[in-house]
Amino acid sequence: MNDHMSAPQPPDWLGRIRSAFDADPPKWFRDFVPPPGPARQSAVLMLFGARTGPLGQTSAVDVVLTERTPHLRSHAGQVSLPGGRIDPGDDGPIGAALRETHEEVGIEAHDISVVDTLDPLFLFPSQNAVTPVLGWWLRPTPLEVINPFEVARVARADIDELRDPANRFTVVGPSGYRGPGFEVEGLFVWGFTAMLLSEVLGLAGLTRPWDDQVERPLPAVQLERIWRGRS
Repeated sequence: MNDHMSAPQPPDWLGRIRSAFDADPPKWFRDFVPPPGPARQSAVLMLFGARTGPLGQTSAVDVVLTERTPHLRSHAGQVSLPGGRIDPGDDGPIGAALRETHEEVGIEAHDISVVDTLDPLFLFPSQNAVTPVLGWWLRPTPLEVINPFEVARVARADIDELRDPANRFTVVGPSGYRGPGFEVEGLFVWGFTAMLLSEVLGLAGLTRPWDDQVERPLPAVQLERIWRGRS
């Protein structure tokens, strides 16, 4: 029997994200439409997978997160999604997302079912248009860091923990920055990754009411890395 035929099936909400996006595009995506011909184009993979119980039943759904190494010039130490720049040899954003995921955390492309893509978002500081790719992990295996130069840690974050209001807050940073934040698997998630997770949870219909008046500052180590990157 084909292993993928017996693999856990993706949740219904994963297949509804793109249609919900088309029906009512989130303001964040409308505000950050890339200008014509951006200098850089990248892709990230939101890879969802099933955690299985002792009898093989799906017990939870999680998403793969990575923590960048602290020495990088860009986004050092931040929590991110697997991904990177679209190379000329890639088959567009999907090809880049699958290649980068394999290079960073070792997941083979044939073990990933691409569900859809969302519209690209323009990151002004890096002048980079980033396309989110939604994927389902057909045959989850133990994760490992393949590229320690870029990735310090890889984790599977339980979607129910991300939804838990106790793990959500508003991040307050320098220069008046405010945005969604999560704390999960010992990771402080903020910035682009937190905003994308927040929007996708909303599109999937998974958001639980949470208090956005609960504020947390960026950890001192994150602030130090931001100022170091600007110097």
